[in-house]
Amino acid sequence: MVVPSNPADAGGLMVAALELGSPVVFMEHKLISSVWLDFLGSGGRDTVTYDVPPQAERGFAPEKWQPLPLGKASVQRYGSDITITTLGVGVHRSLQAVGILERRGISAGVIDLRWVSPLDKAAVCEALSRTGRLLVVDEDYEGFGLSGELAALALEAGLSFRFARVCTQTTIPYARHLEDADLPNVQRIVRACEELVGGK
Repeated sequence: MVVPSNPADAGGLMVAALELGSPVVFMEHKLISSVWLDFLGSGGRDTVTYDVPPQAERGFAPEKWQPLPLGKASVQRYGSDITITTLGVGVHRSLQAVGILERRGISAGVIDLRWVSPLDKAAVCEALSRTGRLLVVDEDYEGFGLSGELAALALEAGLSFRFARVCTQTTIPYARHLEDADLPNVQRIVRACEELVGGK
């Protein structure tokens, strides 16, 4: 299962998926490209705008596509205080949060998983062994999802760490302001990081 966060990864992951020779689930977040919004329609919400990260929609794309390595995450940013692990549009929200955290004296790293299965256990454990704090940012529901799997793999590796997650807590509301509040957003990521680092 792959989840790209930018055009270059989308192409590289698609080539890798096609070359793999076994079933692959390719999941693209609707806010990675405004093209998807044409298919979604307004649903009666003509005044609604969507927060499509510019680097996701119009980021770098190579002249020739090469397959990305199977199960290899991308370290978007190194940090010494906390490791943020995420995927898809969460990468862009997390990088925005890192800019705010940096101004507040917190050094946060960001790992773009890219592959949900197989997971890059080595990348997660290496970063976590350096920071001792793991924040998972995921639009999935809190229970029985990716965040629990990441915590489990770190525990199985024998790491001692502080853990938190910014996930979806309830059924996603229709009202846009409630939807935005329920999904992982920059403010929730910043707050969770500050609480993890502050609880030394």
